[in-house]
Amino acid sequence: MFETTPIVVGLDIGTSKVCAVVGEINDSGGLNIVGVGQSKSRGVRKGEVVDATLAGEDIRNAIVEAEQMADTEIRSVYLGVTGGHIRGLNNRGFHPVVSNDREITDDDVQDVIKNARAINLPAENKVLHVIRQLFLVDGQDGIVNPVGMFGASVAVDVHVVHGNLNRLQNPIRAVKNLQLEIEDVVFSGLASSLALLNNHQKEMGSLVIDIGAGTTEFVVYSNGIIKHTGVIAVGGDHLSNDLAYGLKVPLSRAEQLKIDHGSALVEPEIKGHTITLTNDLGIPEKTINLEHLRRIMSLRLGEIFQLIAKELDQSDLLSHVREGVFLTGGCSRIPGIETLANQSFHLPVTLGKTNSISGLKSALDQPEFAAAIGLARFGSFEMRKRSQEKPGLQTTITQTFKNLFGRS
Repeated sequence: MFETTPIVVGLDIGTSKVCAVVGEINDSGGLNIVGVGQSKSRGVRKGEVVDATLAGEDIRNAIVEAEQMADTEIRSVYLGVTGGHIRGLNNRGFHPVVSNDREITDDDVQDVIKNARAINLPAENKVLHVIRQLFLVDGQDGIVNPVGMFGASVAVDVHVVHGNLNRLQNPIRAVKNLQLEIEDVVFSGLASSLALLNNHQKEMGSLVIDIGAGTTEFVVYSNGIIKHTGVIAVGGDHLSNDLAYGLKVPLSRAEQLKIDHGSALVEPEIKGHTITLTNDLGIPEKTINLEHLRRIMSLRLGEIFQLIAKELDQSDLLSHVREGVFLTGGCSRIPGIETLANQSFHLPVTLGKTNSISGLKSALDQPEFAAAIGLARFGSFEMRKRSQEKPGLQTTITQTFKNLFGRS
């Protein structure tokens, strides 16, 4: 029989796998992972649903496996979304303080945030997140909370994440068709950063890069707040495609070569080394140059890092990343990827580890589970915040994301 213990579930519908993570909130407010379910993903390309029927079947399989491991029934999820259509931008909103004594109130804060949300987007786009950064009062910047201060005007900087509404609806519909409720929709890159970074790393400045099979998401923190988010519709599947084309082998064989012999670096000592491929009978049928294989991988991964570095250089953000780069996602397992990233960003690079989360070690140690774990952690913050609210009060999306992804 299923238990009725309150749970929180993160659902990550990826290009190579669907992952559902079940967490419980312990007495101290921390997240304890009690169940994980995963299924090979067949209906997703570049992070987006392209076959709703297959995606639905894979989601159901992952949910059922997670339910069995956690011994619970899953009724709702926090859904992660990604795709090349998702964009992040910074905006500033202004609001005059109209009270007679010029004291800034909670209403002024809500009004200025509302003004910051009023941005010109394509008609087909929807705002996913409005994450407040810092306030300004009469031009004085760096203010965390202006309530109670005096001024003639208040402004706020926010980071807005938005995407194409129709393309966002596809994973939402796939989940709802399974009679599951969606508690919230969260950009997967933000979820990964929430799973990996602690407050010190956010304050010092960190870049989180999640390299999945179909997409690469990245998030920049500085001074405790989100400064930038982005998505590149390139991931591990593109490495396999490059290898299949460059080595003239079937895609399935290229994928296996990537796993067995791949590296992000082309070491001098492998020059002249070869790999002999055999058929089903064990008869040699092709010889692969190992240096050629790794050079193909290194060039593609280097391109991903250079694209991110170029985008961040345009906003002068890399100089604020003092804590370094944190890699996660399935491709972070590729040998030598930390060294290659260091060559691109000229910053310390480490493999990200889940932070302040307990439970199943088999899940916590898997970089490809970071987004799903972060979604569950987001849900745990939401649940804790609701329990602390007075009856009848509702938390705005802006407030929620400020608490989770903004200044701590």
